[in-house]
Amino acid sequence: MAIDGLEDLKAGPAESGVLDIILKRWSPRSYADKPVPSSDLTKVFTAASWAASSTNEQPWRFLVGKKGDATYAKILDALVDFNKTWAATAPVLILSVAKKTFTKNGNPNAYALHDVGAASATLSLQATALGLHTHGMGGVDKDRARKNFEIPEGFEVGAAWALGYLGDPDALPESYRAMETAARTRNPLNEFVFAEWEKPAEL
Repeated sequence: MAIDGLEDLKAGPAESGVLDIILKRWSPRSYADKPVPSSDLTKVFTAASWAASSTNEQPWRFLVGKKGDATYAKILDALVDFNKTWAATAPVLILSVAKKTFTKNGNPNAYALHDVGAASATLSLQATALGLHTHGMGGVDKDRARKNFEIPEGFEVGAAWALGYLGDPDALPESYRAMETAARTRNPLNEFVFAEWEKPAEL
């Protein structure tokens, strides 16, 4: 399938009225062999910095590696085998980390990973606006990641992210191609937007 056709297939429905940049965000596994400019990386992480966080703690930390450098190799090494098989095509790999306590008083921050997720989502939308794609991965050996980067105990490893330009689905192992070229679906709002528990809200 041509890349343009794949982008159209993966986009959410325009009739939803949702912003185009949100509808165009999806998570490919095939990436082009094309480096991401430093200026664009600066923009995506700046976007992440403007995400909301509890008491403006900004608990996020991001380790970012470009293909060929030591940081990239350490992140790739910490991925589970399923993700290693395709993530190695991405020109940039990212590892998100959350600070587990509030800086102002040392109390536990129960919202740290939530806020790192918000920053990661904002990063992903900015990437989409720049013609890039991201793919978040929960398949990370967190102990290995902690060891590879000597991450202190006061921080929790979140997720890994691939970032880059969309590649040809045919470059993927055959077992992944069906997922790459399948249309996306979303649950209807009445399955998760409630007025009472499991009672759909009237919007």
